[in-house]
Amino acid sequence: QVQLVESGGGSVQAGGSLRLSCAVSGYTDSHYCMGWFRQAPGKAREGVAVFGSYGVTSYVDSVKGRFTISKDNAKNTLYLQMNTLKPEDTAMYYCAATGLLIVCPPVRQTTGYNYWGQGTQVTVSS
Repeated sequence: QVQLVESGGGSVQAGGSLRLSCAVSGYTDSHYCMGWFRQAPGKAREGVAVFGSYGVTSYVDSVKGRFTISKDNAKNTLYLQMNTLKPEDTAMYYCAATGLLIVCPPVRQTTGYNYWGQGTQVTVSS
């Protein structure tokens, strides 16, 4: 059974940093995509960053240069380093994984992910 567990959320002031973690267990496929998504109250879920099985990354324009997605295969953990946070980054952040897949979905696509974590809240105050 595949499980994704996020951690690392919290409350910070604008300009601050947070690092989110997503621990993956029970996954046997060797080629799959993982992504970070977020959903603010009253808004649709949006893609933030995607990490492909060959280390190819992509980001939504609003976080480019501020966020970095990475993965530690030895620890089976996906990370999202978030710097220079803005109030508009406030949302529930989720990690997700696809099934066996070579080419990852575009970062803005929220469908096609088979497994989702429970989310971790990020709140940025001005």
